[in-house]
Amino acid sequence: MEIWINPACSKCRSAVSLLDAEGADYTVRRYLEDVPSPEEIRAVLDRLQLEPWDITRTQEAEAKELGVKEWPREAGSRERWIAALAGHPKLIQRPIITAQDGSAVVARTDEAVRDAMGR
Repeated sequence: MEIWINPACSKCRSAVSLLDAEGADYTVRRYLEDVPSPEEIRAVLDRLQLEPWDITRTQEAEAKELGVKEWPREAGSRERWIAALAGHPKLIQRPIITAQDGSAVVARTDEAVRDAMGR
């Protein structure tokens, strides 16, 4: 199991604390420093069964500068969104946990973290 975190994020710190409290075996990826490639983002999106716009933090300053809220949310624009996430990792929703069964969850709640641990 791997968790993508931003250490400055309270939801990320909470998720890591819960993983530790439950004795989970996991690795941490500080995705702002170890930026995921477009291929890795595609793989995580497949595991999440989501589209890139579903995991984009549209309220971030960088998102507003790029104007992502106005971008089309359709298959033809998917690569544009993925390139934006790879080029501006701060826009990636967090934390994301990739579970042992090949799935993934956006783990913003304790329930989501526990769900990932049970997979």
